[in-house]
Amino acid sequence: MDEIIETKVTAAPLLDRKDKTLSWKTATRWISRSDIHDVATIVLIAGLVALALGTFRDYAISNDEAIQHHYGELIVAYYASGFKDQGLFSFDNLYLYGGLFDVVAVVLSHLVPIDPYDLRHVLCVLIGVGGIGAAAATARLIAGPRAALITAITLSTCGAWYGPMFNHTKDIPFAAAMMGASFFVIRIARSLPSPRALDIAALGLLTGAALGIRVLGLLLIIYAGMAIMLYLPGAQPGRSRTGWRFVTWSSFRLLPALLLAYVVMILAWPWAGLAPFNPIRGLVEFSEFQYPIRTVLAGQVYDMANVPRLYVPIYMLVRTPLLTLFGAAFAILFAILPVTAPGARRRHRKDIALLFLMVTFPLACQAALHGPAFTGLRHFLFVIPPLAILAGIGLDSALIALAKRGRLVSNSGFAVVSACLIWNAVTLVRLHPYEYLFYNSIVGGLEGASRRYDLDYWFGSMPEALGQLENFLRATPEGASRPWRIYSVAVCGERHSFEKTVTLPQLHWDFRSTWEQSDFFLAPTHMNCDADLDGKVIGTVERLGVTIAYIKDRRALIRPSETATR
Repeated sequence: MDEIIETKVTAAPLLDRKDKTLSWKTATRWISRSDIHDVATIVLIAGLVALALGTFRDYAISNDEAIQHHYGELIVAYYASGFKDQGLFSFDNLYLYGGLFDVVAVVLSHLVPIDPYDLRHVLCVLIGVGGIGAAAATARLIAGPRAALITAITLSTCGAWYGPMFNHTKDIPFAAAMMGASFFVIRIARSLPSPRALDIAALGLLTGAALGIRVLGLLLIIYAGMAIMLYLPGAQPGRSRTGWRFVTWSSFRLLPALLLAYVVMILAWPWAGLAPFNPIRGLVEFSEFQYPIRTVLAGQVYDMANVPRLYVPIYMLVRTPLLTLFGAAFAILFAILPVTAPGARRRHRKDIALLFLMVTFPLACQAALHGPAFTGLRHFLFVIPPLAILAGIGLDSALIALAKRGRLVSNSGFAVVSACLIWNAVTLVRLHPYEYLFYNSIVGGLEGASRRYDLDYWFGSMPEALGQLENFLRATPEGASRPWRIYSVAVCGERHSFEKTVTLPQLHWDFRSTWEQSDFFLAPTHMNCDADLDGKVIGTVERLGVTIAYIKDRRALIRPSETATR
């Protein structure tokens, strides 16, 4: 028996080593058989997940998160009470939104033992990375592995996407759901009029997820209709009946996706289920919102209801990296040039046309209907992924064209594209954790955009500013000798974010009868909020040489005699 036991003990490590060797050989064999661009894309996605999990605490709680989280709690209470607790229908105007993300976050907060807002940020950024994966998958479906890799890098280095991934917990989940659904719209379009059942189910779930966050998910129904028309068989004599049959049968096959989307939407958005046309009512009410919110464009301040028609397209133009814009232009140019190759190339053009419509149609509707807008392109982040796909396809096509002109020209083009992507990535590193402040050189970067365009509209730099104030107090003799002294802090931001960040018990959210009596003032330069109160500047938050927030000491103004005796 001892010999048998000893044999098993000594054999176990050998078996473990053998299993590891086999696993390594299997992995090596898979990598060798895979396209190098596919492997690089997977590595990039994995790297983004690791980076996100290591940095999510660097990002502040956004202005909307507290009420959104409470809205999720109200939806959970509504179902838990057997539909008796109807407080969600009178909670501000949140009932006009779906609460899918918030419900998931609330449920997970009871299962995962971390701070609920940390959990929201982790969940949001993982969904954002999923949106990058969906964009890469769509580009691969259309133009191959290299286009997918370029798309993934392009979207990852776009500040308008990467920065909001962490705390825009309404915009990013909606945009990612839209992107995932768009992927299946294109897959289904290619197989019409007989799409696969799994694709139909996936489209229904993702469309329902988008509608379960924002009513703008209705755009996916329009995209599906556009896809049917784009993939309509070519007009030929005597084929008109065939075309009608194609449209009718394709529409019929998409009905299960629509029904599934409706069920998911109702579960996440109870108000939409109270009446059949409530989603349409919600869309109409959104188009007539009249909040007392101001925004700025090219140095001119507007109320949200009176912004110029081209407000959102202009922000799209100046917030997107130039390489992305040029790449998208190349893709469109490729699509409209005469193409003589049959089959795949013709289908390629239809896919690009559909992506182009996904980018331009929402922007055109916003401009034509002159809807309200504010905080730049935040409400239109869902347009960024299809734009990045166009860029990936266009840049890949450009590299293919350059390859035909010789190795030197090809290598030069690859070097330029790589240099631009690296430059964008370095810029985001320098902006961290305020990547969403990225502006391109059309307006002179962040320096040119300062005080002329929307910047830190949610005061994401508040934790850094508050940290500087706390360090300032710790370093002063008064802070050490009079720890009992309470200071009033006026903040050009949200109270919840302040109270979740502050560590010194001496600092209290503004408790004076008026702002002018506060001891300290924290404010971003967005909309010149830092000019609302005077005071001695004791700290600044800067990125790329541009001040984005100020910390001011006002004690000499409100208690001059006491200050003079110190």
